[in-house]
Amino acid sequence: MHFLHQDDLGRLLLRLCVGGLILLHGIDKLMNPATISGIAQQLTSVGLPSFVAYGVLVGEIVAPLMTIVGWRARIGGLLMAINMIVALALVHTGQLWTLNSQGGWTLELQGMFLFGALAIMFLGSGRMAVRPD
Repeated sequence: MHFLHQDDLGRLLLRLCVGGLILLHGIDKLMNPATISGIAQQLTSVGLPSFVAYGVLVGEIVAPLMTIVGWRARIGGLLMAINMIVALALVHTGQLWTLNSQGGWTLELQGMFLFGALAIMFLGSGRMAVRPD
């Protein structure tokens, strides 16, 4: 069963999946700039400067692109993880310990994004990348 030992292919699939799905959220924010304004208001309500809201574009556009192509994928994974931690802290804290109507964790999508990004950070890009790390 040697064909099952394809670590680099597994890393590529993880990068494409996590990076691609988070990138779609970033594209949506570019298409709907009011979303950034809403994030800025949330940040100022907790004492942070509003310009930090543009960091979401780094976490949801730049980092996923880095990850997808495999250029500094570990850094891309770190940036996406930071983005998800901020999102959890600002928006989803009240849902951390809740289940949805099907019995799953309410934040399963956010959790998959966070832990997938952490996996990329720790695993690196693998050989199927623009610049393997």
